[in-house]
Amino acid sequence: MVNNLTECEEEEGAANNQVVNTTCPLKKGDGNPKESSPFINSTDPEKNQQYDGKNMALFEEEMDTIPMVSSLLSSLANYSNLPQGSKEHEEAENNEGSRKKPVQAPRMGTLMGVYLPCLQNILGVILFLRMTWMVGIGGVIEAFIIVLMCCSTTMLTAISMSAIATNGVVPAGGSYYMISRSLGPEFGGAVGICFYLGTTFAGAMYILGCIEILLVYIVPQAAVFKMEGLEGAEAEAAMLNNMRVYGTLVLSFMAIVVFVGVKYVNKLALLFLACVICSILAVYAGVIKTAFEPPVFPVCVLGNRTLVWKGFDVCAKVIERENGTVTTKLWRIFCDSEFLNATCDSYFANNNITEIQGIPGVMSGILRENLFGNYMDKGAFIEKLGLPSVDEPDSMPTNTNRYVLADITSFFTMLVGIYFPSVTGIMAGSNRSGDLQDAQKSIPIGTILAITTTSIIYMSSVLLFGSCIEGTVLRDKFGEAVRGNLVIGTLAWPSPWVIVIGSFFSTCGAGLQSLTGAPRLLQAIARDGIVPFLRVFGHGKANGEPTWALLLTACICEIGILIASLDNVAPILSMFFLMCYMFVNLACAVQTLLRTPNWRPRFKFYHWTLSFLGMSLCLSLMFICSWYYAIIAMAIAGCIYKYIEFRGAEKEWGDGIRGLSLSAARFALMRLEEGPPHTKNWRPQILVLVSMDSELNVEQPRLLSLTNQLKAGKGLTIVGTALEGTYLENHPQAQQAEQSLRKLMEAEKVKGFCQVVISSNMRDATSHLVQAGGLGGLQHNTVLACWPRNWKQAEDHQSWRNFIELVRETTAASKALLVPKNISAFPSNGERFTEGHIDVWWIVHDGGMLMLLPFLLRQHKVWRKCKMRIFTVAQMDDNSIQMKKDLTTFLYHLRIDAAVEVVEMHDSDISAYTYEKTLMMEQRSQILKQINLTKTEREREIQSIADSSRGSIRRKNPAAVTTQLSVTEEPAASCKEEKPEEEEQLIHDQSTNPPTPATPQSPSAEAETPGTAVQMTWTEAKCDGEQAKPIGATTPEAIKDLFNMKPEWENLNQSNLRRMHTALRLNEVIIKKSQEARLVLLNMPGPPKNRSGDENYMEFMEVLTEGLNRVLLVRGGGREVITIYS
Repeated sequence: MVNNLTECEEEEGAANNQVVNTTCPLKKGDGNPKESSPFINSTDPEKNQQYDGKNMALFEEEMDTIPMVSSLLSSLANYSNLPQGSKEHEEAENNEGSRKKPVQAPRMGTLMGVYLPCLQNILGVILFLRMTWMVGIGGVIEAFIIVLMCCSTTMLTAISMSAIATNGVVPAGGSYYMISRSLGPEFGGAVGICFYLGTTFAGAMYILGCIEILLVYIVPQAAVFKMEGLEGAEAEAAMLNNMRVYGTLVLSFMAIVVFVGVKYVNKLALLFLACVICSILAVYAGVIKTAFEPPVFPVCVLGNRTLVWKGFDVCAKVIERENGTVTTKLWRIFCDSEFLNATCDSYFANNNITEIQGIPGVMSGILRENLFGNYMDKGAFIEKLGLPSVDEPDSMPTNTNRYVLADITSFFTMLVGIYFPSVTGIMAGSNRSGDLQDAQKSIPIGTILAITTTSIIYMSSVLLFGSCIEGTVLRDKFGEAVRGNLVIGTLAWPSPWVIVIGSFFSTCGAGLQSLTGAPRLLQAIARDGIVPFLRVFGHGKANGEPTWALLLTACICEIGILIASLDNVAPILSMFFLMCYMFVNLACAVQTLLRTPNWRPRFKFYHWTLSFLGMSLCLSLMFICSWYYAIIAMAIAGCIYKYIEFRGAEKEWGDGIRGLSLSAARFALMRLEEGPPHTKNWRPQILVLVSMDSELNVEQPRLLSLTNQLKAGKGLTIVGTALEGTYLENHPQAQQAEQSLRKLMEAEKVKGFCQVVISSNMRDATSHLVQAGGLGGLQHNTVLACWPRNWKQAEDHQSWRNFIELVRETTAASKALLVPKNISAFPSNGERFTEGHIDVWWIVHDGGMLMLLPFLLRQHKVWRKCKMRIFTVAQMDDNSIQMKKDLTTFLYHLRIDAAVEVVEMHDSDISAYTYEKTLMMEQRSQILKQINLTKTEREREIQSIADSSRGSIRRKNPAAVTTQLSVTEEPAASCKEEKPEEEEQLIHDQSTNPPTPATPQSPSAEAETPGTAVQMTWTEAKCDGEQAKPIGATTPEAIKDLFNMKPEWENLNQSNLRRMHTALRLNEVIIKKSQEARLVLLNMPGPPKNRSGDENYMEFMEVLTEGLNRVLLVRGGGREVITIYS
């Protein structure tokens, strides 16, 4: 990794003088370059910000692999505005020469973008054509139970869908996209095709409903196959043939309309919705009117059999006139002549004619008669309960076409299958996410409000129909007993034609919408490439219209038209929709139980138990509707699943099933070997490096507490330690160390594995742990190691060198690195923060770890009450107001709640204090390189250097010339106690491993506290000097001294000078904003490429974090770990 970085980066001098246009290859760990390209390793030279400013010199060597935040935010502002067609973001064109067209800004709100489209898709043909019949057959109680079950299913599904839809941007494809990205391409493809088939058959159902309204209620004389005089099977066959002929014609016309101009379909959508709303309002108005003036719709009953009111005008056998008794037209229907002595049908002769009111009204008390079900066999008479009937037992019924008959055998489960399509359509909002102004707010609110509204309409309709309409009329599916009127239309005010016309246009509109949406869904599946034989359907016209997919959709829809019966088509699409909804619930439950870091829905009112209940309801309803249809649908889905598994394209979308693989055995390990996890499925799999004391106990137990707070028992954790020696001699110590690790892991509730490595030296042992930890795909991707706190002490002189090599190795291995500083101050698992902030200082973007870690910490009870703040740094040329706006937008799409602040850090002159600190480093380095001193001489030499530097600092008082620097104040006593060890260590380290003259070690890389004093860590003289002189003081002599020192300063290494300036300036602003924060997360700069500068790197890190109680230095692994997508 180090070599790769060197090859693709310019020399240090070039980085300061020219723009770097080098394009680095993607790291192996990325796995998904297309998704990472807006962030890490961007190859767009325009976006590579130059790090030539003095303020950011610490990060200049990595400038072409990790962009500055200020240069990144402008692209983040447009990150969510993706083309909302069937082409999804992961499969977008990635050619270097291509440029995406600007996307029109979203403009629709909750009402127009989600609520009304869902309302239009949910309310439809079943409400107008079958709802009254369902109430009559099943009774008010059972019909209410059916409605409640179905509406509860869709409500639970909507809750799960809202959680998934608000967990990122959902491009076109709706539920297919959500399921495939949550459960994997196999499940996604199988369920996506089932959902496509359901949508296609829904189009057929709407067209059949449209034809039924046309031929039965509007123009019956338009029938091609005449039904006059036909009875039984012949009449039924004629009706079905009419449906087939007209259905094919209407389907062809609609397909042409969709092909020619889909924009006209969208423009007419509001008109169709207005028809639906007007029709429903007319029904409610009519119900209110029945309370005081019921409409006149008489029903003629012979005995207890309901007659078809057709061909007669008076419901009586004879009528009295002035010249005597006269027979009626009804007499002539059942008798062979109009005379009173004519031969009549036996049932007609033996029973009386009764006229009853078809719409008694809401106050009539008819509800009691309609409470319970009255299921019938096919061909049974629709009878009025309570009326006498005389029937000859051995006689065969005649004139059956004059009675209202049951056209199908009815039972409870069949009613469920016919009714369920009336509650589908809840995905309309999520399919339009790209057109919404605020999709993550609009989709849950709009969808749940639409389902609530329609559920109220359906439930109230059951009660109102049962309260207003006579039972015989309710059971009359086609309204034959009420002069051929649509039954629900008899309730409407001011006229039944309001409902007839409204329902006709609404079914036409719904059919057009289905023929518009289904081909696009198929195109989305085809363009994903997961089903090879469907790829041809991914092509279309030049404007993206799915021509071939529309052709296939029309052909499949024709199958439904040929079935020709609304009652037979409805259960088929019920199966497909129920299967789709079942997997939406499953996806939400799996993601919730896995608790993947990317699972951060903005919609909070969900729970895995609700998703599981919704999934169970869907599965139950599938078998309740039709067990054989359910088996067929599941078999189709299973075949598609296996086909995609064995023949489909390789896809990695970060699915939840992939996460479950971590707890499986061989199969899962082999599957994890297929490639790196997707960004959405990424979680920190941590290798914790701990050190042991002489008693083989862990020196940093709080490191495991932090691990527990980061992991919460999820994913992989390996706790590793290194022992020095040989394996044969130290094997017992290794076992003892392993037991000590297990005991501490159990105490800290860290679930994972422990590993002890023995090597001849600690450096190699740590390297072995980093390289060889884990098994196959079950490997760590993050290393957690403590900052070497005693790195300046003589007996620990090698610790800082080992630490820097660890930083280099993790970078080379594309692993993230977390370095807590002052780990003893971190909270234990038993502590609770009741308030405070977790501050993130986002200076460069190296994958999003800084965003993800606070979110993970806040899942733990220790940090739950802490609020998150994100600070980023604006340079001289940056628009800080726009940066704040863009960062706020980005965080919103990430579903992360955090306060945002942009800190302006303009270029300023390098302070005298910075010059002095750098000068001391270089002077010391030169002296220690040229002479080999004894221990006593080392102490004397370092004291002389300290004295001269102290005097120079006292004369100049550097803070008077520049802006105030910041650090916490420490008592002088501590400074005095630490001085001898630090001075001794300083010389010891330099003489043992002499560095080059350009990069000496500086033990005094400190900054100052606003209005107080500088932190004292290395000489008593410095402590006294800094405390004695006020920071803000300045004298003409001091300024004169600064100019007198200029010749010395000009010989300083400019790279060291700029890095020291960066560390001091950053520390100044961090202290000012975050001194009281519970935890500060900060980008960790990489070590210098020139190894001779390692000592200075440690000093720069000390200066950067001076005065902060808890610091977590974060270094990304070279890939994206957070995404806005679902």
